[in-house]
Amino acid sequence: IPFAVSIILLAFSVYIRLKLEESPVFLKIKSEGKISKAPLTESFARWGNAKIVLLALLGATAGQGVVWYTGQFYALFFLTITLKLDFKSAYTLIAISLVIGTPFFIFFGWLSDKIGRKKIIMAGCLLAICTYFPLFKALTHYVNPQLEAATAKTPITMAARDCNFHIFVGPWSKFTDCDKAKDFLTKQGISFTSTDLATGGADSVVTKIGDVELKGFDAKTYAEALKAAGYPPTADKSQVDWVMTELIIVIMVLYVTMVYGPIAAFLVELFPARIRYTSMSLPYHIGNGWFGGMLPLLATAMVAASGDIYYGLWYPIVVAAMTLVLGTLFLKETKNEKVRVDL
Repeated sequence: IPFAVSIILLAFSVYIRLKLEESPVFLKIKSEGKISKAPLTESFARWGNAKIVLLALLGATAGQGVVWYTGQFYALFFLTITLKLDFKSAYTLIAISLVIGTPFFIFFGWLSDKIGRKKIIMAGCLLAICTYFPLFKALTHYVNPQLEAATAKTPITMAARDCNFHIFVGPWSKFTDCDKAKDFLTKQGISFTSTDLATGGADSVVTKIGDVELKGFDAKTYAEALKAAGYPPTADKSQVDWVMTELIIVIMVLYVTMVYGPIAAFLVELFPARIRYTSMSLPYHIGNGWFGGMLPLLATAMVAASGDIYYGLWYPIVVAAMTLVLGTLFLKETKNEKVRVDL
């Protein structure tokens, strides 16, 4: 079934692309023979345009990328991996939020025609910066209140040494007892206080779950101690506040629509027509593919290293803050700009 659906979507996308026409400005310069013969050189080797490419990346698409990935993907991972909500319920919540949010892509695109592209993109970044921590903490409260209560009642501390920061995991990765213990607790959605363990002694990690002290790492022993301390293995669906959970996810999807709705027009208007496609491709794809795509990996590694289930949010917040500052200070509003042909 997934393969059949993919074929249908592919055919539909090809049909749409074949029906699309080039813009009047491009058709005009094409008929006049003014299309760039060396778009890569003109886009990236000339500082005047390369500077705009760099600003478009750091001052627009990087922030747009992390806000998008946080609202649609990291929220899903947080629901399923951290809060232990079952996959069907989590995917249903995300699907409903996307259905509700989809019209707002069009709305904020339309609004950007009226008040400006940059204002809306920067407002979306600012809202994300200010509210991600309270929104994700609210998700914990409404989705898995048992986890929230157990964390407050029975704090966990870990003293360890020989800990590593893992981002790209593969056959080359070496996992110490510290790494295994942190990974185990992180995947249970549990926050813990991490300190350095003094050198010496046979064990490289000592974990306290309430009054119980565990030396070394054994998954079964950890699981039994967590269960005895009242940490839930899964979210109890009877205790989930579905309405508030959906509302929180919709809010984050609205941030996505704010940064994504105007971005296409913003990038198109930012570069001259003769090298537009080449110039806008780099900031768009790096902003979304690298800055956005790295979010799950980096956020998960940051959570494991810190012991705080919310610590990974610092990655999208810092990137969005960078975009807010650079975009506000150095990128111009393009709404009323006449499309340029040359540099």
